[in-house]
Amino acid sequence: MHRTRRSSSRLRLVPLLGLLAALLLPLGLTLAPHATAAPAADPVRVMPLGDSITGSPGCWRAVLWNRLVDSGYKNLDFVGTLPPQGCGQAHDGDNEGHGGELVTNVADQNLLPGRLAATRPDIVVMHFGTNDVWSSIAPDRILTAYTKLVAQMRASNPDMRILVAQLIPMNPSSCAACTQRVVDFNARIPDWARATGTDRSPVTVVDQWTGFSTATDTYDGVHPNASGDAKIAARWFPALAAVLDAGVPQDPGGPGENPAACTARFRAVSSWQGGYQGEVTVTNTSATAVSGWTVTVVPAGGARLGQAWNGSLTTAADGTATVTNAAWNGALAPGASAAFGFVATAPATAGTPAATVTCTAKTPAA
Repeated sequence: MHRTRRSSSRLRLVPLLGLLAALLLPLGLTLAPHATAAPAADPVRVMPLGDSITGSPGCWRAVLWNRLVDSGYKNLDFVGTLPPQGCGQAHDGDNEGHGGELVTNVADQNLLPGRLAATRPDIVVMHFGTNDVWSSIAPDRILTAYTKLVAQMRASNPDMRILVAQLIPMNPSSCAACTQRVVDFNARIPDWARATGTDRSPVTVVDQWTGFSTATDTYDGVHPNASGDAKIAARWFPALAAVLDAGVPQDPGGPGENPAACTARFRAVSSWQGGYQGEVTVTNTSATAVSGWTVTVVPAGGARLGQAWNGSLTTAADGTATVTNAAWNGALAPGASAAFGFVATAPATAGTPAATVTCTAKTPAA
């Protein structure tokens, strides 16, 4: 009944509009069509990722947010599974800064993929590793964790833009060696970023160390005070603004849309002095078919992949390997699996063969 009344009212309105137009036409007036607004673009999702320096309360995020908004960057959404934590000024406080976390633990325990799936960022702003340096974890191991997280980011969004900080200085009273450890670790980050970045998913290094003083910019030798927050935000701003100005391809997927996804599982088939044979099984874990897959392999203990079969192998300068499906094993139905093998060389001191593996899937072309 409601639909019928609405239709008859519309029909009565059309002759009236025609009559009005006829009366206005001799006067040189016309009825302008109603303008239809273009649909608003989805906001660019930015994930602040790190530990307590980022998260609790992480007031540099508030300073950065407000500077971005004041500069005209209004279509933004800071994302994370953690809520705002104070700071006394209005801002989008969602974040992924977990107090006390080590980046090596996040990588080893595969904590990031679930957080990415819940928030689907387009850009990650990462200051991560302070607790690892404090715990005297070797730079090689921290950078291996960085590489794994980057692979997981790209599995979530192949066009991910990644900003990685050279850590702010650290001088806690309980760790006399921490100051130099940060210097040594920061020196490794630029080369790692050059080897890890791609044209599609660049990695940008942001120097948060230079000009930052633990004496005047922290309240405990580690965590920033108001002065430190301002300095951190000032360093992030131009780097993030440059990414936003260049344009960010946005991931079209969303929760409940069943995007293509896969998992990879490593096993050692056999080993010998100076090397081993490995196998990786790729499984389509999504509800849709995939047309291809790419697996990132980060071998442990200084090992390097020398050859692979049932896949196409490329190896980066840091030893990270990428294996793409062969022509005959890329298409996988939901739940189906494929496998590839490889031979790796390894130092005599490498220990039990191990590797971190992550997977990215493609959907068939429409």
